[in-house]
Amino acid sequence: MVTKALRREKIRFRVRKKISGTTGRPRLSVFRSNSDIYVQLIDDTTGKTVASASSRDKDIAALKGTKVEKSKMVGAAIARKASDLGLQDVTFDRSGYLYHGRVKAVADGAREGGLKF
Repeated sequence: MVTKALRREKIRFRVRKKISGTTGRPRLSVFRSNSDIYVQLIDDTTGKTVASASSRDKDIAALKGTKVEKSKMVGAAIARKASDLGLQDVTFDRSGYLYHGRVKAVADGAREGGLKF
């Protein structure tokens, strides 16, 4: 029996074979839980997380709004952190989730913040 989580994991591994982050163009990885959303900029050549943001950060968690609105704020926050590091180009990794709802909101917020996919 194939569960939803197993299906997502297979998709995630299939996509990860094709994309990876470099020092100049890190991978923007998204993780979505039931209540929160987390994003990381990852340099796969060194295996290090360059920057991260989540809906649990104090400035975002204190604000009222739906999960989609908070996801857009998380995208804007990671874009700010990336621009502080001098990064503009990233590779978007949706981690097997559909490009819809909260995942799309993160991407839209990051694009509005100045990141290029």
